[in-house]
Amino acid sequence: MKSLRFGRAAAVLSIGALAFTLSACGSDENTGTGSGSTTPAGDNNGSSVTGTLTGIGASTQASAMEAWKTGFASANSGAQVQYSPDGSGAGRKAFLSGAAQFAGSDAFLKEEELASSKEQCGPDGGFDVPAYISPIAIAYNLPGVEGLKLDAATIAKIFRGEITNWNDPAIAALNEGTTLPDTKITPVHRSDESGTTENFTDYLSAVAPEVWTDEKSQTWPSSLQGEAAAKTSGVVSAVTGTEGAITYADESAVGDLGTAQLKVGEEFVPISPEAAAKAIEVSEQVTEGRPANDIAIKLDRKTTEPGTYPLVLVSYQIFCSAYKDQNTVDLVKAWGNYVTSAEGQQAAQAAAGNAPLSDALSQKVKASIDSITVAK
Repeated sequence: MKSLRFGRAAAVLSIGALAFTLSACGSDENTGTGSGSTTPAGDNNGSSVTGTLTGIGASTQASAMEAWKTGFASANSGAQVQYSPDGSGAGRKAFLSGAAQFAGSDAFLKEEELASSKEQCGPDGGFDVPAYISPIAIAYNLPGVEGLKLDAATIAKIFRGEITNWNDPAIAALNEGTTLPDTKITPVHRSDESGTTENFTDYLSAVAPEVWTDEKSQTWPSSLQGEAAAKTSGVVSAVTGTEGAITYADESAVGDLGTAQLKVGEEFVPISPEAAAKAIEVSEQVTEGRPANDIAIKLDRKTTEPGTYPLVLVSYQIFCSAYKDQNTVDLVKAWGNYVTSAEGQQAAQAAAGNAPLSDALSQKVKASIDSITVAK
């Protein structure tokens, strides 16, 4: 793997200048309320583009996608982008079958999917570029309790049904001085294939393997109980309507629910874009067995770096290395460059509250997108 350490300064967010350093397959939707290179929305060798681009995939990107579509269309009056937030898994399947020209996915293409992509994308296949970064919140409905502190082992026990009440000694020990009610805990998980679930279970299996004995997966372990709901909006709605409930969801979508501080090393870290950015800073790019233009991130879930929030997802857009005609190539390049540019990332940040790509990462992504060519 290749280190993604772009420098500590790249992980600092300020209101006027956003600079961020930079896993993950299913239906993940962002219902919430960016910086990199400065490629304009219509920049494709200096000319606007025309035509219709079709994408399918992660609903995590849904709010950002609306902002991207608006910004892109305003600079390219003859172009439009259609995106159906059917989920990461559905998006990758549609892309691999040729039903979509790009996919949104909270997981990068697996080796077998990279091989399969050559049928639609030519001998160099498809590739992933990060487009949307967001921390995953442990969101709860417990009136009167703010700033809840949890560690990975306790979270795992809650979602495995081993801790059933909020005043359990294990939770109380992490929250000295906080009065916890004797309220039943209702864990809520995703019922659909979900990149958020894969990121959440990846975190638990990495940091609390003695408790979370299941492997990471886009589907919730069938052996575990709890309430299930579809998509981010479903789990957030279920928790909002159930006192004592808890779930995992894209932070920008949780609304007024409480969000837990996560134990990292010896400190508890509140959820924030800055802390998510630091998680990317300490992570690495996966290079072995992957195309040269592919940018897949292996998140370091076990980091103890101060101020880091390692329960984070990186959502990708997936493109072909080659398309059938020049017009499609121009359209895809213009779209991809806008989404990952400073302008596009700032539009998404305003709409969805994500952590924008750093300038260094954005430039790297631009080089990958600019490598797209016409199939021979």
